[in-house]
Amino acid sequence: MNRLRNRLILIFLAATLAPLGATLWYTNYLFKLSLSYNSIEELDQISKSLQQTLSQLYQRVREELKEEATAGHIKPQRYVPAESKTWPPDVADFAAGDEAESFTPGGRNGDRLDYFVRHGGEIWVYSTPMGVDIERVGQEYRTARKLVAESRGRDLVRGFTLVYIMIAAAIWLVSLALLVYMAHRLSAPIQQLTAGLSELAAGKLDTRVGVRRDDEIGRAIQAFNGMAAKLKESTDRLVYLTQLQSWQMLARKMAHEVKNSLTPIRLTVEEMVARSDASERGFLEQAAQIVVDEIEGLERRVRAFSQFSAEPPLAPRPLDVNAVLEDRIGFLKGGHPEVSYQARLASGSPKAFADEDALKGILTNLLENAAEAAGEGGRILGVTSATEDKIVIEVHDSGPGLSEQARKSLFQPTISFKKRGTGLGLSIARKSALLSGGDILLVKGELGGAGFRVLLPVTPNGNETHPDRG
Repeated sequence: MNRLRNRLILIFLAATLAPLGATLWYTNYLFKLSLSYNSIEELDQISKSLQQTLSQLYQRVREELKEEATAGHIKPQRYVPAESKTWPPDVADFAAGDEAESFTPGGRNGDRLDYFVRHGGEIWVYSTPMGVDIERVGQEYRTARKLVAESRGRDLVRGFTLVYIMIAAAIWLVSLALLVYMAHRLSAPIQQLTAGLSELAAGKLDTRVGVRRDDEIGRAIQAFNGMAAKLKESTDRLVYLTQLQSWQMLARKMAHEVKNSLTPIRLTVEEMVARSDASERGFLEQAAQIVVDEIEGLERRVRAFSQFSAEPPLAPRPLDVNAVLEDRIGFLKGGHPEVSYQARLASGSPKAFADEDALKGILTNLLENAAEAAGEGGRILGVTSATEDKIVIEVHDSGPGLSEQARKSLFQPTISFKKRGTGLGLSIARKSALLSGGDILLVKGELGGAGFRVLLPVTPNGNETHPDRG
């Protein structure tokens, strides 16, 4: 499944449809709001029409009331001066003026029209119903005119335009910020991978990219980390093999020169013993034996150097590592009865593609070293396991472990001062492992002492080919 492609599609849709949808929604809202403000124009027209209608109605009722009063068809309500203190306020107000007649809306809600006329000192009041609630209509008219006046005081087009621009800009800025954030999350691992490649190209083989993802970028990062690990492993092996070539040249030279010196020494000592008389023979034989023993020790080291400098032919084939490990443990048990041996074998009898003699030599060296480190009453554990591309054999001991200084020069050829040691065992063992397409690594011991891990290639599926010898 192409997760990166789908993620890019989702980001594109979110960056386009989300702001577009928000903008359309707010545009629709402003459109409806503008329609509600457009009704102000209609309200203006209606209020003006209402004012004109009321004015005409008032004028018609006024004329009819005056005609009816003049014709005597309506009886007035008379207010005499003697009762002026009890006159209603509107009557008193008219009496206080100098007008001969006046028309005034009356009633509780202004639903009638009053006609005031002076007759001598009396005030006559004629009334007729208006047919409408003048007070209520007047209030509604004033409210309508107030709304019209307020709306006329605003620049609605400019206001709507500014609001629209501000809201649209805010929507697109938020969308842009989200897009930049998503782009950063998407590009950051790529930038880290690029930086890792640059560091790896600069020679920093320990470079790793720690980003964890499960998409195409994550698989690329995993491939990069795997490639960097294999490149470092291959480089370490190449450096070690290059060092081995230098050490092998020195070993061949030393072996040749030491061998040339040992032969005449041995012959001279034997000649001295042969020519000595009976009185001196016992002392000379004892001294000669000491010299011969030391010469044999030097010859063993010479043979070891010769073996180290040689390039033995390898014949790799599928090997049952469980059987080889058990064979080596059984072979060495008799030589170290004071040590307890245990084996934890993998199920299924995993097979490695390696040279049998080389593998036996590797395990013999590791088990011998483990027995010497464990000592009397010690324990040794042999373990086999399998991964996708490697067969693993481990040897652990209960000895004191290795010092930091010993770890640094563990696989380098050194001079050993053990009675039967040469100082080349681990170097020869690792060289054999490397030539077989594997390696030997120092690991944390399970029994408290040292631990060694032998890595060997897995048997090819039906295609047994010889690995490169480096």
